[in-house]
Amino acid sequence: MPKFESQRKVPHTPDQMFDLVADVERYPEFLPLCEALAVRSRKERDGKQLLVADMTVGYKAIRETFTTQVLLNREQHSIDVQYIDGPFKYLNNKWTFLPDGEGGCTVNFFIDYEFKSRILGALMGSMFDRAFRMFAEAFEARAAKVYATI
Repeated sequence: MPKFESQRKVPHTPDQMFDLVADVERYPEFLPLCEALAVRSRKERDGKQLLVADMTVGYKAIRETFTTQVLLNREQHSIDVQYIDGPFKYLNNKWTFLPDGEGGCTVNFFIDYEFKSRILGALMGSMFDRAFRMFAEAFEARAAKVYATI
């Protein structure tokens, strides 16, 4: 089902963009539809960090919480998100941050998902599709705010 992929060039370094996306606790401050995010656990191994997090998304009267496993790989400038539990049949999400040779980077965002319920998919599918399409823009706007030079 629904898939979305985006590639955006930004004036921020791969490390800066990695840090911004890895700071999952801040998502409710700026991410479309994200109402809450709680990290259940954090483990470090081999220079990578593994998080288990619950994200609550909502629109009007509809609220859903889902659990994901987030693998933060700073060395490779990548973040892989795997679905654990919630309203989806599956959800896969990947971020990569590649140096552009000019001091900035190219942000690659990919998401692929399907709701378990056709009814929920019909109710929330178009909202999720729009929100996921706005995710890259939301992170880019957040980076401009966080890394603004005075």
